[in-house]
Amino acid sequence: MTANAAEKAPGLIRRARPADAAAILALEAIFPSDRMTIRSIRRFLRVPSANVWIAERDGTVVGNLIWLRRAGSRAARIYSVVVAPEARGLKLAQRLIAAMESDAANADCTTATLEVRADNAAARALYARLGYAETRTLPGYYDDGADGLRLEKALLPAR
Repeated sequence: MTANAAEKAPGLIRRARPADAAAILALEAIFPSDRMTIRSIRRFLRVPSANVWIAERDGTVVGNLIWLRRAGSRAARIYSVVVAPEARGLKLAQRLIAAMESDAANADCTTATLEVRADNAAARALYARLGYAETRTLPGYYDDGADGLRLEKALLPAR
């Protein structure tokens, strides 16, 4: 997506602030299992190893992405991506992932990894379109016993 297209797309992508914690928690209710607590969210907003991005539309938080990086690692791990049902179809998840990839490349990360539910066809299709390859099956990975998949993508160096 070009810069002009990103500017015309509905919604704003920005870094999260501590005041966004309650809105992020509300989005967590969308997940069938493995939901974060407010304490975890506040921690992610505070620690330097976590990066939190927000999708905002008409002043309302409608999506977020959390990515993590261990000290000394060149891998970025997408921990969580969620977009509210009423905001789906606006390419907000794609824009959140693009922001994460740019941020990670600027931090000298060379790969991005994530886990996704094997039964989440929409997310799997999105990640495939964005160049993420399924590298491993994770049997019983989620709290409810659902299988997961590990995905990976090489990141282009920052310009």
